[in-house]
Amino acid sequence: MKVYISADIEGISYVTNWNETELSHQEHHRAAQQMTDEVLAACRGAIAAGADEIYVKDAHDSARNILTDNIPEEVTLIRGWTNTPESMVAGIDSTFDAAIFIGYHSGSGFNGNPLSHTMNTDNNYVRINGRMSAEFDMNTYVAAYYGVPVIFVSGDHELCLHAKELVPSIETLSVKHGIGNATFNMSGKVACKQIEEKVHNALAQNHHTLPLQPETFEMEINFKECVKALRASFYPGATQIDSRTVKYSAKNIQEMMTARMFML
Repeated sequence: MKVYISADIEGISYVTNWNETELSHQEHHRAAQQMTDEVLAACRGAIAAGADEIYVKDAHDSARNILTDNIPEEVTLIRGWTNTPESMVAGIDSTFDAAIFIGYHSGSGFNGNPLSHTMNTDNNYVRINGRMSAEFDMNTYVAAYYGVPVIFVSGDHELCLHAKELVPSIETLSVKHGIGNATFNMSGKVACKQIEEKVHNALAQNHHTLPLQPETFEMEINFKECVKALRASFYPGATQIDSRTVKYSAKNIQEMMTARMFML
């Protein structure tokens, strides 16, 4: 069994402030350790369920957050950025049996995490076909493009509810919820234990489903600064609909994600 894991940090237990997410900041190490622990828990669950090949994409900021000391021999760790449209799920293809997302977070315009954002902090929201979207949506559609179901996600509570709307069969684990600038966190040890168990159970099930692939993907980005909307409007095929908002229609998710690389 071949499994793909994409890991972010803002949806990891305890992570609350931007300082903890930045590689150069002294507070980063503890957040990176918890991120690593939660990823390793997912790997253990996958291996126990029969996975003999696992790809892990470090998908946060520098993409050099996961500590490498205890990486299992079944794991290929992807560090750094390929600068390809797949972004946070770079390297995924049709050879994978399932995908797992660890440490995912609410998107821009959502109130479930003090670190809510979509790809960066330059936008107020991103909509896909009129639906408020998060990085989860983009990466789930990319995985589905290759026929790979996303079977498990961990992160903040609102993200988990959002994920269920797109993929009702997905297994979720809410490790925290946010109110204002605070987070209410599950014990990191309990989070790891439950991730391991839930990943194992999710892989053992046979009712994994893919989200419906729309005939077209319309991406709408509302920027915080007018000048960034103006800049994005010059991408071929993009349309500026007001001083802060730009739309782009794509024939498939790969085309949309290519546009996102340059617009957002």
